[in-house]
Amino acid sequence: MTKQFVCAVDVGTGSARAGILDASGTLLGRADRPIAMNQPKPDHAEHDSRDIWSAVCAAVRAAREKAGVAAEDIVGISFDATCSLVVRDRQGDQLSVSTTGDKRWDTIVWLDHRAIAEADECTASSHEVLNYIGGVMSPEMATPKLMWLKRNLPQTWNEAGYLFDLADFLTWQASGSLARSQCTLTAKWTYLAHEESAWQRDFFEIVGLDDLFEHGNLPERASPVGADIGPLTAQAAAELGLTENCQVGAGVIDAYAGALGVLGGFAGDEQDIGRHLALIAGTSSCVMAMSPDPQPFAGVWGPYYGAALPKLWLSEGGQSATGALLDHIIRWHGAGGEPDAAMHAKIARRVAELRAAEGDNLAARLHVLPDFHGNRSPLADPHAVGVVSGLTLDSSFDSLCKLYWRTAVGIALGVRHVLEALNENGYLIDTLHVTGGHTKNPLLMELYADATGCTVVEPLADEAVLLGTGMVAATAAGLFPDLNAACLAMQQGGKRRAANPSAGARFDRDYRIFLEMHRQRQALDDIR
Repeated sequence: MTKQFVCAVDVGTGSARAGILDASGTLLGRADRPIAMNQPKPDHAEHDSRDIWSAVCAAVRAAREKAGVAAEDIVGISFDATCSLVVRDRQGDQLSVSTTGDKRWDTIVWLDHRAIAEADECTASSHEVLNYIGGVMSPEMATPKLMWLKRNLPQTWNEAGYLFDLADFLTWQASGSLARSQCTLTAKWTYLAHEESAWQRDFFEIVGLDDLFEHGNLPERASPVGADIGPLTAQAAAELGLTENCQVGAGVIDAYAGALGVLGGFAGDEQDIGRHLALIAGTSSCVMAMSPDPQPFAGVWGPYYGAALPKLWLSEGGQSATGALLDHIIRWHGAGGEPDAAMHAKIARRVAELRAAEGDNLAARLHVLPDFHGNRSPLADPHAVGVVSGLTLDSSFDSLCKLYWRTAVGIALGVRHVLEALNENGYLIDTLHVTGGHTKNPLLMELYADATGCTVVEPLADEAVLLGTGMVAATAAGLFPDLNAACLAMQQGGKRRAANPSAGARFDRDYRIFLEMHRQRQALDDIR
């Protein structure tokens, strides 16, 4: 009997990756291709959706070649992507979202903060939808970006005929279907999946988007994650190097794919899953917890119904800049340079040497509040700024290493801050499942255990995000009866790291200082 395989596509901030997996979740081949980003002004970031699709197609072809799998044996494909906003006209052609007017730039990147004033307006509305996004609208969500477009690029708005979250755009390119994922709409478009009338049209009227449905081609009901959207079109199959017998699954936002990849082994275990937190950590960090009952509270996005696993509510927190912050520290410091993998590794080695020589209190008076791009959770304050306390005139490479180390401590304490908020509001989390680029950073992996006191699990699957999207593709292809079954069959397990009990007192002190810095920053902001 012919073996059946699936293709998982992951579109991140800087590249598109593809992987070919078998029905047991083994990754047989992967490839990636870069994607372009335009930043014409501060807080503006734009993609070219045609460039993204081209990168996807090239990555899929290369991954299939590496895997040595015949095109006709790939029976399912699904896409995960950043929560970026794609705008097309009524003919499906590109429309500019850029102040430059260049139609190539038709996608507002997730990290774009141009719509921060519009986000504040949404928050001021006090509408019911805010109860399901932690009470505060983020400029990284769809609604503020749509408001900004209508106000600042009215010609683009008037010509718009299709509005997509990026994962749904890719599904449309692949299948021709206008179906939208329950994940994308619930997490980023104020769609209340648990309500009979999921779209709260009065909210869009309040914020001036009463004509959204004339321009968006949005369905009344979203498609559950892993739903079979239909086969690849002839054109998409040719471009991807696959066949029209390949089914397309309703996809997910990239971090949610990572959550499936690391928490899939607990699918169906409603009572135990609430002890486990997915930490999807790269440029930014997302933390995700699931429970059978909604746990709404300020400062954490959600609860979202069915945004990852069916029938479970998901709470999402995070940090807007983590890997990006460490990159920034390297560029910012006089002894830094290009923050490539070799530089990060060099710094990590030197930090280990300095700690061995100077002890665990290395740079103990240096403290970093890591909110350089706002505080996503648990304060939900996009206006928050970073703070560094304890600088001297030392500009040596060792001073960079100390600043890098203490920035990493600040990032880990930020995770602890989110964890405390979750556990004060109904969760009992004691285990972190970490995936993404941070697993390659030994300092962060140590700190996530020691600074939080949690057990840290590093997945054995090298690419947990591709694994999660593969689970979605396998569900759509009918290899399993439902998404829970696919997750249980394809999960790969992980290796555990316990917290170092002797480090607890040191990080408790750092955490008290961390909280005091939050209070002092607020006090400074309040001075008039």
